[in-house]
Amino acid sequence: MASKTVSRPKVSILQIYAGFLLCIAGIGLSLYAFNVETKKESDKDYTAMCDIGDRISCSKVFTSKYGRGFGLIEPILGKDNFLNVPNSIYGLVFYSLQMYLCTVHTPRASLFMLVNSLLSNAGSIYLACILYFVLEDACVVCISTYMVNFLLLLLSVMKWRQINSAKKKSD
Repeated sequence: MASKTVSRPKVSILQIYAGFLLCIAGIGLSLYAFNVETKKESDKDYTAMCDIGDRISCSKVFTSKYGRGFGLIEPILGKDNFLNVPNSIYGLVFYSLQMYLCTVHTPRASLFMLVNSLLSNAGSIYLACILYFVLEDACVVCISTYMVNFLLLLLSVMKWRQINSAKKKSD
């Protein structure tokens, strides 16, 4: 009786490294954002490296009402709710999860990675609109984060396609 061999999905090592590097960049940006926010909250005279001018100021963005819980948690659940944390904390969780998912090559994990990336990009679009139209500011750290999220989305789509095409071939 012939045994059926199960082929493992081929995900390029370059793609895995690219995902890791993007996640490390995202973690670095999130840590920097958290650092700037906490320093600015404790010292109003603190000037971050990313505070280039009146209209290019990351600390203005991070300490705004939109810098915690995406500006959505406080009005709905209250200021003291455990979910009303700096957006950078959500970033740290997201990038850590995506980094782990870069190493798991199953259809379910690739779908989860893709959905996470889609949600992060929806959040990036929302925050970019707040940045431009409401705060009327440019934030170098924020824009860099949006770019990292978009590139992670592209990698997530590629991985999802590769794994699902390998799954169809083995069926």
